[in-house]
Amino acid sequence: MEISEELRCLFSGTVEERNGSYVVEVPEQELRLGDLQANEMYRVAVLPGPATNEADNTDTVPQSEQPPQKPPVKVGEQRTVEIENIGDQGDGITRVDRGFVVIVPDTEQSERVTIDITDVRENVAFAEVVERVSYYE
Repeated sequence: MEISEELRCLFSGTVEERNGSYVVEVPEQELRLGDLQANEMYRVAVLPGPATNEADNTDTVPQSEQPPQKPPVKVGEQRTVEIENIGDQGDGITRVDRGFVVIVPDTEQSERVTIDITDVRENVAFAEVVERVSYYE
């Protein structure tokens, strides 16, 4: 399966029927990340989940009541990434697991770099460039 470079967020949810329509709720956290704007139009891909009986399990907590997931990076972790965008203040922006945003100063769009995570917050991390990587490596 090919995933578009324009992917803004990735999350799991359930499809619910409401008043003759089917609804997938977007977690508030996805809007707080700044990648999505309320009342804007977005394309949505719906993929089947694992074949389990989770829908029959009445002990599960609805997604809206689940605690937020922990950031997928830790201080001191190194990753090789591609800078996807440049932010309003000129810093490079990349996304890692689950669309988690990492801000990398002194980079250019489409640049491939190895980064060291220096600060991790609930919705964003900050990193420094350790090495500039060739696309052919």
